[in-house]
Amino acid sequence: MAQPLAERMRPTTLDEYIGQTHLVGPGAVLRRMIEAGRIPSFILWGPPGVGKTTLAQIIAHRLETPFYTLSAVTSGVKDVRDVIERARSGRFFSQASPILFIDEIHRFSKSQQDSLLGAVEKGIVTLIGATTENPSFEVIRPLLSRCQLYVLHPLEREDLLKLLRRAVEKDTELSKRRIELRETDAMLRYSGGDARKLLNILELVVEAADDDPVVITDAKVVERLQQNPLAYDKDGEMHYDIISAYIKSIRGSDPDAALYWLARMIEGGEDPKFIARRLLISAAEDVGLANPNALLLANAAFDAVQKIGWPEGRIPLAEVTVYLATSPKSNSAYMGIDAALDAVRRTGNQPVPLHLRNAPTKLMKELGYHDGYKYAHDYPGHFVRQQYLPDELQDIRLWHAQDNAAEARLHDRMTALWGERYKE
Repeated sequence: MAQPLAERMRPTTLDEYIGQTHLVGPGAVLRRMIEAGRIPSFILWGPPGVGKTTLAQIIAHRLETPFYTLSAVTSGVKDVRDVIERARSGRFFSQASPILFIDEIHRFSKSQQDSLLGAVEKGIVTLIGATTENPSFEVIRPLLSRCQLYVLHPLEREDLLKLLRRAVEKDTELSKRRIELRETDAMLRYSGGDARKLLNILELVVEAADDDPVVITDAKVVERLQQNPLAYDKDGEMHYDIISAYIKSIRGSDPDAALYWLARMIEGGEDPKFIARRLLISAAEDVGLANPNALLLANAAFDAVQKIGWPEGRIPLAEVTVYLATSPKSNSAYMGIDAALDAVRRTGNQPVPLHLRNAPTKLMKELGYHDGYKYAHDYPGHFVRQQYLPDELQDIRLWHAQDNAAEARLHDRMTALWGERYKE
């Protein structure tokens, strides 16, 4: 069985490698270390299909050192320890440390990451991790502190066009056919800067064509992708279109549409945590103070999905989807924080009024810090009017209640406490 085009076109040298010139271009940091023959442990952070795995393989080939690969999806702590033991026992003193490449390292549990620490610290292996998620959140601090972090960018338009032309001209299979790249915008758009996806699209369109020459147009690409049942791509344009339709259906209070788009994502293999994160955002941004319980339920669903995974995870996600879609809507908190940020950017660092400042030292007390502050709990109803904003902004209004029962009660309370300030 023939290898996929993306695998056949995988570069084997830095000169063949496309993109990431800030890391591997002439004189760039990683290229200098590779050419010097020694590299530290590092983590490559970037979107899918930008060359993380390929770069690790090129480095191992260039340094002529053993190369071990683990997938965080299928490997456990025992697999990590087995690889480390093989690396330790098979290493010669004159060799550079064997390279251990871990794809999707953000999916490694804390115990799996802990099992790497000693080997990385002692130089038994040189770790190259690849992740599409922010390592600051997903990689434990002791391991992150022992690794350099390099950020890879989506491939630019010219990089992608260069890749297309190279595939058409040099691939062992495609070069047997006459292929004309008449239009490329659709392929580039659907690829989203992902080289592997771009080559998969090219191969899909060429394999479906029976004309000679094969003339590739935007219409032909769109038609072929729409016919392909696997056209949903977790990292491509359709991914963003469907999540957009999903959130807008929730915002628009249409539970049927929201469930449909949820099903499209589930069927397409979407990461359940991505869906759960978007539900959390929607609960705060679109439902907000009209139904504060929405955020609690969305957070509970996020926890549940992490505990039970697929396929049962679809049930709490569906529950929250329906709950958010059928809840009253308010974006007053969202609008309020944006208005506050705008005020900060316009007016700069306004001084904190003296009566609100902390006074932990004698000098601060002598300077009047804290003087005049009224402790709300000492007053009837646990409230007393005083100034809480900087002098220049003391009359600004940032939060405006919206038309729903929950916020009507909040607005009535604010009007009772503050009088004219909260009258719209």
